[in-house]
Amino acid sequence: MIALIQRVTRARVEVDATCVGEIGAGLLALVAVQPDDTEASAERMLDRLLGYRVFADAEGRMNRGLRETGGGLLLVPQFTLAADTCKGMRPSFTGAASPAHGEKLFRHLVARAAARHALVACGQFGADMQVSLTNDGPVTFWLETRA
Repeated sequence: MIALIQRVTRARVEVDATCVGEIGAGLLALVAVQPDDTEASAERMLDRLLGYRVFADAEGRMNRGLRETGGGLLLVPQFTLAADTCKGMRPSFTGAASPAHGEKLFRHLVARAAARHALVACGQFGADMQVSLTNDGPVTFWLETRA
């Protein structure tokens, strides 16, 4: 599983000009599911999303995770993160899970996140989404978990 995370002061996702998910300060996570990913991969990714230390402590150092700050978590499915871009001028999506597998694990991730964290919002799997955000820092990291 792959997540491109961004520390944000706000983030919002719309489908057909309707807001389907929005947070204030917290993390925006663009999430891709890969073919070999399992529920265990999703659980490990959630642990990392909630605990990854990208928020400032009293000394201004990145020593606090989302769990400690109580900020929002906006999960947005984005299969294009699993693209192979190593050669040619067109991405290959063989590294992405099938839509059925991807949706199943994305929904699992969202459900588990909502059970473990108070402020969780999400995009809509398979939809044409418009994502807006204000990146705080900017702070952006690429996280991966392996099956």
